[in-house]
Amino acid sequence: MSIPTDRNELRDIVREKYAAAAIVATGDGASATACCSGEGAIVTEEQRAYFGSSLYGSDEREAVPESAVLASLGCGNPIAIAELHEGETVLDLGSGGGIDVLLSARRVGLTGLAYGLDMTDEMLDLARRNQAQAGVTNVQWLRGHIEEIPLPRDSVDVIISNCVINLSGDKPQVLREAARVLKPGGRFAVSDVVADDDMDDATRADMQAYTGCIAGALTRGEFTDALEAAGLTDISITETHRVHPAAISAIVRATKPADTAATAITASEGGSVEAASCCSTAEHEACCEPNDKATCCSDEATAAGGCGCR
Repeated sequence: MSIPTDRNELRDIVREKYAAAAIVATGDGASATACCSGEGAIVTEEQRAYFGSSLYGSDEREAVPESAVLASLGCGNPIAIAELHEGETVLDLGSGGGIDVLLSARRVGLTGLAYGLDMTDEMLDLARRNQAQAGVTNVQWLRGHIEEIPLPRDSVDVIISNCVINLSGDKPQVLREAARVLKPGGRFAVSDVVADDDMDDATRADMQAYTGCIAGALTRGEFTDALEAAGLTDISITETHRVHPAAISAIVRATKPADTAATAITASEGGSVEAASCCSTAEHEACCEPNDKATCCSDEATAAGGCGCR
């Protein structure tokens, strides 16, 4: 399988696969659980041990609606590794049907907040239905791309993700955005597919097709380099299980240095401290959708990157 070189083409492929997964999860054939496999179809019996809801404990599966469980397509369980605490704000990159957001919301309690970011309307619709059924209120859903997170800088305590970063055509940008929105001292704790080093092209193509890594997975060294370039520290990559002879599922952890200036904007962004702080977290939480958040800030401040509204 060749990797699309155009980011929009890649996004369209990913969106189509996950839209189909959301539809299957809510239909009569939901028990089959759709996935972004090489053929864009269903998780095979062989793959069920490596992907999807089997990686969650029975207590976690029982705590959320069945359709949230059925729409789970990841390669790990970020809730088990994120060490969430009461009152924290957590962001799930590529939140899908919402299983990790709903579980996170329960962990952080009513004094905390869980954001779910996804670009697929069908998944967001499913997630909202799952939220209503679960009766969880401390959740906000964001429509957007993980390369352009629609939140202000220094606004999130923890970032989680479950086998989504490998789908991006610009992974370094995803990690830069993660570093931007994390508060100083904030934690990055994701599950993702990590490729072995020194694969030939045929093996890489087979791995991508089997695991659904449409844009190709990073190697351990590439992931580490990209996290360091984004300004994150305390990096660790720990294998959990093999998902392919040439790829693993791994827990990837990192931290944003605590001494990072909370309102800093680099000169290359052309911003200012005033632009960075123009939207408080409370102001953003009062807006229902990312597009509405543009009303929280002036066009000039938003363009400077301080609000992340557009």
